[in-house]
Amino acid sequence: MKKRVLNFVLVAGITLGSVACKDDKSNRVEPGEAEEAAVAADEARTYEIDTTASTIEWRGTKPTGEHKGTISIQNGSIMATTEKVSSGRVTIDMNSIKVTDEGMEDKQRTSLENHLKGTVEGKETDFFNVKQYPTATFEITGVSEENGQKLLQGNLTLKDSTKNIQFPVRTTIGENELTLESETFTIDRTDWGVNYGSKSVFDNLGDNFISDEMELTIKVKANRAQ
Repeated sequence: MKKRVLNFVLVAGITLGSVACKDDKSNRVEPGEAEEAAVAADEARTYEIDTTASTIEWRGTKPTGEHKGTISIQNGSIMATTEKVSSGRVTIDMNSIKVTDEGMEDKQRTSLENHLKGTVEGKETDFFNVKQYPTATFEITGVSEENGQKLLQGNLTLKDSTKNIQFPVRTTIGENELTLESETFTIDRTDWGVNYGSKSVFDNLGDNFISDEMELTIKVKANRAQ
């Protein structure tokens, strides 16, 4: 009986692991070369992003655990017809990086935030080096649909690298308000030169590495420009 239960647990674990990997892979971004920005359709309306109601959520992992947090949108606008998003550009405030781990002491939280931003002397280039690169940008290059799912394409610029990515989104477009929310997707941070603690870049890290994959979820609310 014990052996049967153990076999069931192993099979269930392998099955769940396989499903997780498939889901992970389906929303893993494969970046390409930067593309031309989309041009708004003649009938498109402009929606200005409400920065107080919009955010980017992030999550990073390592063998000993994970960290998660948010990054704020500094400004931006989206142009859309009544049917779909047409074009747009978003500026991301890299100085706004926050860590939202539960149970973390304030001192440890501040230390991690400063390390990610690159405001610690001698560690400026470990992650995002906000003194040199205070903002990141995302510029829409297209919108498509595949198997009933909307895909948003755009040029993501982090530090001094620009790559074209696409990810699944849900949008609601009203007369005076637009909302856009992505499914959680994964980028490889080393594609943008964020290499600290990467075992694909550095040798002999053992278990002291940080995963190259970084999860992102984008939530945007925008109001029609007057």
